[in-house]
Parts: sequence; structure tokens; C-alpha cells
Amino acid sequence: MPAIQKPSRAQQREGQRRIHEAARERRRVIGTGHSVPAPSVTDTHSTGHTHTVRRFAFITNPVFCFFCFIGSVLLLTMIGLVMVFSSSAVDQVALSRSPFSIVIQQTVYALFGLVIAVLANLPSVKLYRKFSGWFLAAALFLQFLTLTSLGRSSGGNSGWLQIGPVSFQPAEIVKLALCIWMPFAILLSHARGKGAIRAYVVAAIGFALAIIFVMAGKDMGTALIVGAIGLVALFCGGISLKFFFSTTVPAAVLVALYFLLGSSNRMSRVKAMFSHCSAASDASTICYQTNHGRFAISSGGLFGVGLGASKEKWNYLPEAHNDFIFAIICEELGFVGAIIVLLLFIMMCWSLIVIARSMRNQPYERLVIVCIATWIIVQALINMSVVLGLLPVIGVPLPFVSAGGTALVMCLTASGVAVRMARSQPDISAVLAH
Repeated sequence: MPAIQKPSRAQQREGQRRIHEAARERRRVIGTGHSVPAPSVTDTHSTGHTHTVRRFAFITNPVFCFFCFIGSVLLLTMIGLVMVFSSSAVDQVALSRSPFSIVIQQTVYALFGLVIAVLANLPSVKLYRKFSGWFLAAALFLQFLTLTSLGRSSGGNSGWLQIGPVSFQPAEIVKLALCIWMPFAILLSHARGKGAIRAYVVAAIGFALAIIFVMAGKDMGTALIVGAIGLVALFCGGISLKFFFSTTVPAAVLVALYFLLGSSNRMSRVKAMFSHCSAASDASTICYQTNHGRFAISSGGLFGVGLGASKEKWNYLPEAHNDFIFAIICEELGFVGAIIVLLLFIMMCWSLIVIARSMRNQPYERLVIVCIATWIIVQALINMSVVLGLLPVIGVPLPFVSAGGTALVMCLTASGVAVRMARSQPDISAVLAH
């Protein structure tokens, strides 16, 4: 066998030169964005990372998020019906009523809300823009009527309107009207070429009227949500950040402080939150509801005590089927059930945000979707924070879940409006066309 000859120095230098030229060529090809042959170990890792990213790319697909939003709304509504029955049956039996009386009412509201949501999905976007001002005017008029003899107080708030046998909360209608009208007012002013600040005067006036009318009924919780919708609409509508943080936000904070300091009941609730209510607090203290909400949460554990087995709903926890229904969810379904509900809200709002981000050439539809997402997530966060003791007790229902006709119907209606706006997105429109 012939001996293997060792390459000469010249041949070694030539081989190294070719290797360096190949490396330079490879870097040049990568820089131009063309395909690269024979990936190295580093490239293999990068490719694997790319495959991983592509594997989860569906969560940013507007079509997937469109159906995900609809599914989360339906699931939360069904969970709400189950938990309303579980949390209200005992109280109804104690009042010599059918244990199904509250859940039957809630089911009727849910079906009515779904019908309204389907109807809200029918008009064109142009029609929404055209009649948004009239819708807001009608909602503010109804809210104003709550301050007259037609108004009815409940839980210290005079935000209910009684017309014959029918009673409802006009503030819930104001929320939706603001979500539909403020984007139109902002974009219309932009189209007319008004200045940076003047473009928001009309929208700011409508927003201020909504806040004033709601706060006049002493409904601090609803006012916080209305305020969040308006501030997000102004922020996402392109208002100057300097003006927004130097004027708009401080003004909103001052108004909130004024109404907060002007009520001894609200101040006592805030003080109770910071005083860390003890378990020894009895029924005569402001801490009673907060304490029993914590008892319900702490007794739930990981998987809960079982559906229908709550102890706090036996006339211990006030508003167990309404504002504090999340405490009963934690008690009966445990940490797992609470996380499922929380994830459904996160999935819902994530879906709306993804859809809105994909509608860059449709500013009105995009801004309406953002406002509706703000409404749902802020209200859900406030409700859960109150139950967990992170905020003072505020009468805000958990969207789609808590008992209450007006709140459920308007949340479902807002979902129908969001679906109608999302249908204008090109990818979603193309899929639905088939």
C-alpha cells in the first residue's frame, strides 16, 4: 500500500484560503437573504428555533383569534350560568322560591343577549359610524333619567331605571355607546384636519358627560370602567403623549379623588382595604364581605370543595351570585377553576388585540375593538381584585359570569359589535366568504 503523502505547506495554505473564501461567501449570501446551503451546527439551532416559532404562530393569526374570541365568550357565558345556579339556589330556597328561579332568569337574559349579539353583527360599519352619535345621546339621556323619579337605588347607587315592570342599568349602555362613538369622533376630527389637541375636543366632551352622568349616580365602579374606555380611546386615537400624561390623566385622577373623598362610605371601604381586615371582624363592620370572600377562596384549595358544595353561599357571603361569584368559583372549583376562568378572559382579550393589530388600514374598526377589549379586561380585573382584597369593595360584576340582566346582555351585545368589526379584517372576511 503506498504511503500517504503529507500535504506541503503551499497546499495547506491553499486549503485554508479556500475555507476562508467559502466562509466569506456564506456570510455574503446570508446578508442578501438568499438560501444558504449546508447549515452548520449554529444554523441548525437557529432553524430549530424558527420551527418552534412557526409552530406557535397560530396564536397571532387573526382568523384563529376570531374564532377563539367567539369560543371564549360562549364558554364564559356557560360557566356563568352554571355558577349562578350553584351560588343562588340556597338563597332562593330560603326565600321559599324555586332553586332554579335566578338561573332561569339568567338563561333568558343570555339567550336574549345572544340574539342581540347576532343582530349587532348585521349592520354595516358605515351604519355604526352614522348612528353612533345618536346612540350615545340616547344612552346619556337614559342615564340622566336615573337621577329623576324614574331612578331606583340599589346598594347605595342610584344607577337603575325603573320603567313599569322593567328595570335596567343605563350605564351599561353608556359603555357600549362610548366604545362605538369615541373612535368615530376622534377619526372624524382627524379627517377634517383639526389641530393636534383640537381634534380631541368633541370626543373629550362626550367622554366627560358620560363620566359626570355615571358619577352623579354614585356608581364609582362603573365610572372607573367608563374612564378606562375613554382614556384608552384617546391614547390609541393618537393624542399627544405629552398632553395625555400632563393633562388628561391628572384630570381623571383628580375627578376620581374628588368623588372618593366626598363619600364617607367609599372612604371607609378604602380604609378597610389598607387596614387588612382581620378574621375577627363581625357582620357590623365594613370588612364582613371581604373576609367571607377570603374564607371562600382559602377553603377551595387546588381543586375546590366540589360544584355545589360551597359553605359561604349559605347566607354568609353577600352577593355570592353577583359581584362575588368569583369567590364561589374559587371555593367550589379551586385554583384550577379560577385559572381556567382567568385564562378565558386573557384569551378573549388577546384575540381582540391580535385582530386589532392586523387592521392597520381600518382605524375605526380597530379602535372600536380596542375599546371593547378595554371594557372587558378592566371590568374583569376590578371584579377579581375586589374579591381577592386587592381593591376596596366596588359593585362591579364579572363580565359574562355574574348574575345580572343588563350587564350580561350588554356584554354579549358588545361581543357582537366586536365580531362585526373583526369581520372587516381581510383574512377573516376571506375565510367567512367560503
